[in-house]
Amino acid sequence: MIALRLVHLIETHSDELTEGLVHKVLNSSRTTDLRKVPIEELRDRIHELLEHLSEWLLTKSNADIRKRYVQIGGRRAAQGVSVSDYCWAIFTVKEHLWDFLQRQGFLHSPVEIYGEMELLRLLDQFFDRAICYATEGYEQSDAWQPVVEVRAANP
Repeated sequence: MIALRLVHLIETHSDELTEGLVHKVLNSSRTTDLRKVPIEELRDRIHELLEHLSEWLLTKSNADIRKRYVQIGGRRAAQGVSVSDYCWAIFTVKEHLWDFLQRQGFLHSPVEIYGEMELLRLLDQFFDRAICYATEGYEQSDAWQPVVEVRAANP
């Protein structure tokens, strides 16, 4: 399975990918709240995901993903990280992984292109769930302060 080979490539390069992602997240104007997270914690969470990506994509159940990301969402809420910054960080991870795979130059045959498409589908499914479950964690947190927009009535 080509998608599995690509996942293993990500896992093999998890150290360098982690460092690149930590740099991107800490320096992006869209993820400034992630600076509130201790750098080692941020690094550990990213590395944990990338080093064990095949497990998260192929063997972990939906309940496993829910348990982990509700916990992370609650923790980020307690740290004062906005939901939007957290979502942008997840998007940054996906984009960084996709850029890495494209730099590897695997788009030579239809089978390899299909493998990348399958991996992209798996990544999208996983990260979409991670965002939704982390949002549940935010909502369940005592620190959660939803933004309420007040609009003036038109006379």
